[in-house]
Amino acid sequence: MQKVKIQIEVAMMVALSIVLSYLKVFAMPNGGSVSLQMLPLIVLAMRHGAVVGVSGGLLFGVISILLSRSIVHPIQAILDYPLAFGVIGLSGLWIRYGRSWNDYVRNIAALVFVGLLRYAAHVISGAIFFSAYAPEGTNAWIYSAIYNVTYLAPEMLVTIAAALLMITRKSMFK
Repeated sequence: MQKVKIQIEVAMMVALSIVLSYLKVFAMPNGGSVSLQMLPLIVLAMRHGAVVGVSGGLLFGVISILLSRSIVHPIQAILDYPLAFGVIGLSGLWIRYGRSWNDYVRNIAALVFVGLLRYAAHVISGAIFFSAYAPEGTNAWIYSAIYNVTYLAPEMLVTIAAALLMITRKSMFK
């Protein structure tokens, strides 16, 4: 019975992530946006650990591929979707309920770490598959790094703030 409850929660959190991905604060012209799409995946990882969190992130990524219009290559699709969102579930390895300063620091570090992993996946994808968008004479890796940080940094800041508010509520872990 417990497995069924977890599967239902995974389905609900992935669905919520999909809905939140359409509620954008702003969107970049060539892909990428600021939303709270990662928050349900982080909550899933907090409640059930990294395995369930990564599974939810991978599922979200696969569904996002099906809903996306910006697939140029199968490897790009894997990097930008299942891999980029699957790593968010790794936050379940470190995030814990707590109100001490050390708990906040550990949780922020965990969220920044998984955010950097997601950023790395998008930068690699951008440099390899979207280098044509770089201005002439601009290194594709530098362009990809700058382009992706313009929307991922604000998204991570908003997500970290929302996640910290939720983490302080012990009821999230019941």
